[in-house]
Amino acid sequence: MSIWELYRERGFFQQCTDAGALESRTAEGPITGYIGFDPTADSFHVGHLIPLMSLVHFQRAGHQPIALLGGGTAMIGDPTGKNEMRQMLSEEQLEHNIAGLAGQLAQLLDMGDPERGEEGAILVNNADWLREWRYIDFLREIGPHFSVNRMLTFETFRTRMETGLSFIEFNYPLLQAYDFLELHRRYGCVLQMGGDDQWANIISGVDLVRRMERTTVWGWTFPLLTTASGAKMGKTEQGAVWLDPNRTAPYDYYQYWVNIDDADVGKCLACFTLLPMDEVRHLAALQGADLRKAKAALAYEATKLIHGEEEAKKAQTGARALFGGGGDLDQVPTTTVEASRLAEGLPLPDILNEVGLTKSKGEGRRLIAQGGISLNNEKVSDPTFRVTAAHAIDGAILLRVGKKRYHRLVVE
Repeated sequence: MSIWELYRERGFFQQCTDAGALESRTAEGPITGYIGFDPTADSFHVGHLIPLMSLVHFQRAGHQPIALLGGGTAMIGDPTGKNEMRQMLSEEQLEHNIAGLAGQLAQLLDMGDPERGEEGAILVNNADWLREWRYIDFLREIGPHFSVNRMLTFETFRTRMETGLSFIEFNYPLLQAYDFLELHRRYGCVLQMGGDDQWANIISGVDLVRRMERTTVWGWTFPLLTTASGAKMGKTEQGAVWLDPNRTAPYDYYQYWVNIDDADVGKCLACFTLLPMDEVRHLAALQGADLRKAKAALAYEATKLIHGEEEAKKAQTGARALFGGGGDLDQVPTTTVEASRLAEGLPLPDILNEVGLTKSKGEGRRLIAQGGISLNNEKVSDPTFRVTAAHAIDGAILLRVGKKRYHRLVVE
């Protein structure tokens, strides 16, 4: 199976500049392709998994992946999908973010070992070339290849014209297009991939390389994945689901996949695991109570891919302990609290906020009043309720928000 057949089968295809020609080119041998990520945070989140997984499959199929971190472009900010200008980041913040993203990329991709002459994925920062340009020189060399009239037809710009588009953002497509040209010249890169909202930026790069190098390169986009309800994948009431274990604990990451809508199981198994498609189809076909097996397989495989097998097993045993299948409660998200702090009792809304089960104390009070909070599996309805050491059972207090979000307080 070619990489393009695999992408289509797993749901990684929306459109391509010339799919037939691209397939003919890859039939001749491996190619080099890239995806860009602007370092607006120090961690990827679930919304980045489609492009990240596409790079994983691309490398496994024998092709050369390039992960580009936009230390240069992020200083401007991509206006795509934004109603207002992005916040400007300092160089220090960008460097910090790039280090975090680079570490996560190294977990997913085989980076090789240059000292041993082993080739792997290529990691680049476009600040290395973009920040060397002088403004007038860039305008003279790259600017003539762009039509303002055509750029104004881009959906991103047409939408932003109503709310206001800064001149600095208007330059973004030129910089992204130049990235493709630079990667083509440095590494022979012939493919740029990205989410379908990047289509206009991608075809700008394809066109720039064609004009300046008199050669053919391609663009390929992925669908913007949403849940069955139409929400963005990876968004929850608590915010984004991060790949950084310090932002989203491996147990919570596991629970995110266990709790997805039944209608999304097959799609998520195909996109976010490396399970063979025959197994994906078998699991996705399960019905009723058996569908829980498919969700458990999805949660385990997705967590293993990001956090490793050991953390996936811990999350699995913690989930089994809470939901009746045995397992170890020590693997449930846990906070240790000194008994002296509980001597006079701590307000339950304060504790919920402290351990991250709610965003604020006010939210905790509202959830308690609505019957959404349980302590040791008994609902608490009084927003002024105070937790004491006497509530501990075998040295621990189990907090629950809704039906499936737990946190364990160990009293010392």
